[in-house]
Amino acid sequence: MSEVVWICGVDEAGRGPLVGAVVAGAVVLDPLNPILGLKDSKRLTPTRREALYAEILLKAKAWGVGEASPLEIDQINILQATMLAMQRAVDDLCIRLGCWPDKALIDGNRCPNLPIPAEAIIKGDSKEPAISAASIVAKVTRDRQMKALHARYPDHGFLQHMGYPTPLHLAALRQWGACPEHRRSFSPVRAVLDQATV
Repeated sequence: MSEVVWICGVDEAGRGPLVGAVVAGAVVLDPLNPILGLKDSKRLTPTRREALYAEILLKAKAWGVGEASPLEIDQINILQATMLAMQRAVDDLCIRLGCWPDKALIDGNRCPNLPIPAEAIIKGDSKEPAISAASIVAKVTRDRQMKALHARYPDHGFLQHMGYPTPLHLAALRQWGACPEHRRSFSPVRAVLDQATV
């Protein structure tokens, strides 16, 4: 009888925004408990994402979430912070799985440093169901964080732009300044902070 091979999908949400953590998800799907309709989280409505998120947490063999804070992003840069969040997501998944998965499939063109074989797949979130599931876990987790930030700083309009550098967000930054969760190393935030010290 052949041994079961656990494949872990890994993806992130929040590389481009000016505020908040970068969040990664990691998921090992259960072939005996399939989830229909998995796709790149950006191609799903918020309602459908939430429904699939709940189904993933219920049906997946294991899942994990990791993040890197705005301070860590500022200290080590967004690329390295993304790799760190992915490592933490896989570590979190391992606790639930009870062992390391056999292989990790990473969305994008590079892999974090993991103690298991890893393969980077460009547009993997639309090619590999486990990566699609990871993208949904990461996106829903980060969106919920942005909703919490909106409740604390309603003037910044985080619910409208989810932290991305839209004209609305940039206007709010200029009017209200940066909040503690803004990424100081990102140029639009830095420009506002520099202006405030002039």
